[in-house]
Amino acid sequence: MVRMTLEAATELSEAVLRRQGFSQEQTRALTHTVIAGQRDECHSHGLYRLLNCVSTLAAGKVNVHARPEVHDQAPGIVRVDAKGGFSQLAFEAGLPELTRKARQQGIAALAINHCVHFSALWVEIEAITQCGLVALACNPSHAWVAPAGGTKPLFGTNPIAFGWPRPDGQPPFIFDFATSAIARGDIELHRREGKPVPHGWGIDRHGQPTQDAAAVLEGAMLTFGGHKGSALAAMIELIAGPLIGDLTSAESLAHDEGKGASPYHGELILALDPRRFLGDSATEHLQRAEALFTAMTAQGARLPSQRRYEARERSLTQGVEIPDSLYLELQQLA
Repeated sequence: MVRMTLEAATELSEAVLRRQGFSQEQTRALTHTVIAGQRDECHSHGLYRLLNCVSTLAAGKVNVHARPEVHDQAPGIVRVDAKGGFSQLAFEAGLPELTRKARQQGIAALAINHCVHFSALWVEIEAITQCGLVALACNPSHAWVAPAGGTKPLFGTNPIAFGWPRPDGQPPFIFDFATSAIARGDIELHRREGKPVPHGWGIDRHGQPTQDAAAVLEGAMLTFGGHKGSALAAMIELIAGPLIGDLTSAESLAHDEGKGASPYHGELILALDPRRFLGDSATEHLQRAEALFTAMTAQGARLPSQRRYEARERSLTQGVEIPDSLYLELQQLA
């Protein structure tokens, strides 16, 4: 393993992206996201993801100079055209207007169109909760996941994320998970390391259960919770696909043309302002939420993202670690 400071990791990420031709704005936004993942020990969404950025560029499936366009779609809707760039810069462009609309009306939606997507959603969710807003986000991906009872890929990993702001400087309550049994990046890491995957993560191309990571990547992933996860995945296909005029996971995979690039689709983000919902009684009701969190932890339960926040504290003082092989790959790209 190679240990480095967050500053050194940031410099490495920026060097890779600049060397590959990404614009200054895209480089900054992408680096912010991958460093956040590495800092919080979400290894499958950290510096490793730079390899996806580079391979997507090599496949000709991303606009490295894209400048997102923000459109005031409706009183409660802001739309951002990512212009074929990665989603991070498009989100940054739309966040101020999303926040303004949510505070004005109590609820607002941000639809990001024509974006390339590779990252966890909690980074965006956390940015919204820092504005004192409740947040929900979801997006399709490539068709990698079989529906419950099926044997062929149709859905994406279709993540859904939720965030709730907390008072007194406490980190927000955030969950972010794929509707597949596991994120695809985790299966890719198992393949790279030659490790078997647990039962229930996927099936081979013949529809048979397998623990071979490579066979799952060639076959299909499975949803979590059987038909329940499958229904959630279908919902996300609809509300973050046709509802916002963008691609489903199957259409994203067709757009890829076998190049193996990151998914190309849209993203739907909702923001809700508790103080517009609750008025003068907001503080009272937000304290009831704190009572719920306290009751959870009093039973020994772990709040979502708790381990991420603990990892963040370690990384801020001790730096981060990545495998030697990944470090060498990134150095070569830089």
